[in-house]
Order: sequence, then C-alpha cells, then structure tokens
Amino acid sequence: MSNQQVQLNIRFKAKPGKKEEFRKELYSLIEEMSSEKAFISAIVSDDLDQPDDLIIYETWQGTRDSWLAEEFIKPYRKNYEGTLGDLIVDRSVSWLQPKGEWGSHITNA
Repeated sequence: MSNQQVQLNIRFKAKPGKKEEFRKELYSLIEEMSSEKAFISAIVSDDLDQPDDLIIYETWQGTRDSWLAEEFIKPYRKNYEGTLGDLIVDRSVSWLQPKGEWGSHITNA
C-alpha cells in the first residue's frame, strides 16, 4: 500500500427538515467505510453558521486516483448515493493532500 494519503473535505447542504435523517445515513456509511483497509479517520462537523450544513473530513491511505478506483465503487456507496437526492440540496468535495500536522497523529505529514 502507498505511503501517500489523501483527504476529502465534503460539505453537504441538507434539505430543510432532513438534516438528522441525512446524518443517520452518513453515519451508517461511515460505519461501513471505517472497516476498509485504506481508511484512516473521519470527522463529521456541523457548521455553526450554516445550520443545514454537515461537513465530513476523511483521511485515507493512497491517492485520489486509488480512492476513486477502489473505494468509490464499493456496493454500500451505491446504496448511500441513492438516498442523497431525497436528503441533500448540494454537495461540494475538496481533495486534499496533507503537508503538515500538529496536535494529532492522523496523517504521515
């Protein structure tokens, strides 16, 4: 396995009244993906200024290309993706590569 790491910072805007239902779906996805060999960590946060927004920050072993080739195709992700149309208005993804870290040992930066 590669010594590289990739991080995904994903912002979701839930449909009005659907945030907690979406959160349950997201947590279920995290439970599934957390058993993957390349998985390192995930943090879910609420945006204090945007009450309908949830943000997940994931760290994975590998690269963006390896994540797309190996993780995005998992069957449980297809089920999860199928629920999003009813629960969210928008999703934006930022792909990151760690270069420095202080206070924890999540990355190898």
